[in-house]
Amino acid sequence: MALLAPTLVPAPAQAQDLTQLQRDMKQMQQQYETAIAKLRGDYDARMKDMETRLKSAEDKATSATSTAADAQKTAEATQLQVASAPAPAPEAAASPPASAPASASGFNPAIGAVLNGTFTGYTRDPKSYRIPGFALGDEARLLPRGFSIGESEINLQANADPYLFANLTLSFPGDKTVGVEEGFVQSTSLPFGLTAKAGRFFSGIGYLNEQHSHTWDFVDQPLPYRAFLNNQYGDDGVQVRWLAPTDRFLEFGAEAARGDAFPAGGTADHNAGVGAWSLFAHTGDDIGDSANYRIGLSQLWTKAKDRTTDGLSGTDTYSGTDHTYIADAVLKWAPNGNFVDRYVKLQGEYFLRQENGNFNGSRVGNRIQTGWYLQGVYQFLPRWRVGLRYDQVHAASLGSGFAGTTLDNLASTSRRYTSMVDYSTSEFGRFRLQYSYDRSRPAPDNQFVLQYVISIGAHGAHIY
Repeated sequence: MALLAPTLVPAPAQAQDLTQLQRDMKQMQQQYETAIAKLRGDYDARMKDMETRLKSAEDKATSATSTAADAQKTAEATQLQVASAPAPAPEAAASPPASAPASASGFNPAIGAVLNGTFTGYTRDPKSYRIPGFALGDEARLLPRGFSIGESEINLQANADPYLFANLTLSFPGDKTVGVEEGFVQSTSLPFGLTAKAGRFFSGIGYLNEQHSHTWDFVDQPLPYRAFLNNQYGDDGVQVRWLAPTDRFLEFGAEAARGDAFPAGGTADHNAGVGAWSLFAHTGDDIGDSANYRIGLSQLWTKAKDRTTDGLSGTDTYSGTDHTYIADAVLKWAPNGNFVDRYVKLQGEYFLRQENGNFNGSRVGNRIQTGWYLQGVYQFLPRWRVGLRYDQVHAASLGSGFAGTTLDNLASTSRRYTSMVDYSTSEFGRFRLQYSYDRSRPAPDNQFVLQYVISIGAHGAHIY
């Protein structure tokens, strides 16, 4: 029995080991529970932080979206107020804004070209075209029959330096000649909303006068422009514009020109190099989110000395003064201001001219001539448009002393009715079919024109 005692009774050392093991297990359990609690706390803190950051990011995204939407609406409203024709149209030679395009460079000018071709048909001889009661300039004639390259253009424009913008437009009419249609420098940094221009340019009078032919909504100009301004009035001179610092678009302009362009002529050498003056004012604004308008008043005062024009039986000569007054109005509408898909454009101008001088040696005193047009264009699909136009001119009778001359109005008012439909392949290409029932002459003339206008290279901004 004494020999078996060590195996049956626990030794004191073994009891101590068991107690230590139990103590270690309890300590390990406490450490485990502490670690789990710490992990759970860290997890909860990180989840809360992530939720806070996520909410902040969502708030910022919502704010950015709202800001972008507001900026887009503001940009669209600004474009409607001062813009650029809303219709996409080929353009390479539009007049620059008061601040010249930043993309143009004095060493790398923006270069563009416009190809303008037509195929025309008439029931009367276009070479015998006239408007009774009006002495027409050399650009007022009709397009030739058949195929014609029309008047194509090459345009170069650039910032010469931080203060000046330069523009040169070369025209290539169908008679195989080359001319400078516009060539001017324009200020870009004058204070107080002022802009100055010098050189050869289209005058700011009226609405259509400043627009180049490839941006017109019809193939040709309305009768008042043809009869009063030889299609477009442009000359060598200077121009000053002032843009008022108002929420509503408001500008005033004044011009002095050499006086070589119809209806002036031959006076530059007799009037210190100035033979024409003009004043104009334009204002416009938005009408809600979908419409905007512009209205204007203009005056052109010119002098002529032995000005020559083609007459019925030779060359007509006129010396005297010419006062022309123009009132214009334009209204544009598009759903929510989006002109891409659908829009309507209505415009009209009224002309009144007073002549006082000598025609072919006979006195013409305070003779009144009037004219007006009204036209509308409707884009019913993104690439398709239709348009209607009515235009007329009338010259007061000068009596039997002028019977048989160019100024004989034949006791009639010249009228014309025009319709058109066009399709744009893009903003750089357009094809147009136009029909006019022309009663400019006593006998009617049915006029058909098929036109293409293609723009390549730099694509300038559209004038409103």
